[in-house]
Amino acid sequence: MNLTLSTREVGGRTVVAVGGEIDVYTAPKLRDTITELVAGGTYQIVVDMQAVEFLDSTGLGVLVGGLKKVRAHDGSLELVCNADRLLKIFKITGLAKVFVIHDSADAIV
Repeated sequence: MNLTLSTREVGGRTVVAVGGEIDVYTAPKLRDTITELVAGGTYQIVVDMQAVEFLDSTGLGVLVGGLKKVRAHDGSLELVCNADRLLKIFKITGLAKVFVIHDSADAIV
């Protein structure tokens, strides 16, 4: 399965819509996208994971790394995630307390 990425602006934030699988093979593509946004001066990022079917530890690492990058500029990286199987990963790892997680894209406006 491939990873699809698209970006759009919503309410002063950049939303990165992610689809497919975020794993050891595809995570670098997401990392590069976040890195490019931050390098370009974008520090308010929302990663929309509603179309993500699979997330492994490499993907989690990319999200944490992205959070560190934006926080270095007093920014934020929030998530949109409503899939129980993915939310469970964030809860088990304790990352549900680290990230602001919205249950729908409507909540980010």
